[in-house]
Amino acid sequence: MTNRNQDDPAGDGAPEAGVAARGAFFGRRKGKKLRAGQASLFETLLPRLRVDPARDLARPAALFPREVSEIWLEIGFGGGEHLLARARANPSVGIIGCEPFVNGMAKMLAAIDAEGLDNVRLYDADATAVVEALPEASLDRIYLLYPDPWPKRRHNKRRFVSDAMLARFARILRPGGTFCFASDIDHYVGWTLARVLRSPDFSWTARRPDDWRKPFPGWPGTRYEAKAVREGRTPSYLEFRREASR
Repeated sequence: MTNRNQDDPAGDGAPEAGVAARGAFFGRRKGKKLRAGQASLFETLLPRLRVDPARDLARPAALFPREVSEIWLEIGFGGGEHLLARARANPSVGIIGCEPFVNGMAKMLAAIDAEGLDNVRLYDADATAVVEALPEASLDRIYLLYPDPWPKRRHNKRRFVSDAMLARFARILRPGGTFCFASDIDHYVGWTLARVLRSPDFSWTARRPDDWRKPFPGWPGTRYEAKAVREGRTPSYLEFRREASR
């Protein structure tokens, strides 16, 4: 799974080994060649920040070097504009960011290194592994922003939002936690809304049309969002609240 904020529309990367067999939610892993400094961070910094779903997530708060008030997950952070803005603005929040594209991860590592951010942890493969490994009610917020819409009907099953994934989200979100979804693709917005509204675990927070036309509070904007607007597409911003178990 990856976010389309990444500026890699014509990259030369190949799919990760096993992607086709697993029906993964993302395609290419690499685009433009990394600079020497970026490549070095993959060897030095990423191993210190990388989450191992099989080992590290039983106590997600322990991932961070100091106490955190909340834990958020961003699935497919693309170029990282949103995740970095949230990490800077919310130093007491621990954020886990998932992004399989090498170039997006390189940008994130460079920013973390330059700014000394200590409240971000990273995973560079399919975010499903993180979702499945997190404990029950361990997250306060999940962001899924501008995901690949997989527009061809035969590829719809690769969309990250599904009834099964929403059930996983409901398991790892605490009651009152939020799932935030943004897209400029109308049919994916409709797809997501239909599935969330039939879920017994979530409620849509919107009360008027402007509630889904306006970005989430504190929204920093992203390069993909700007491109979508330039090309005449209108983004939608959907926020859903995790309801208490009935």
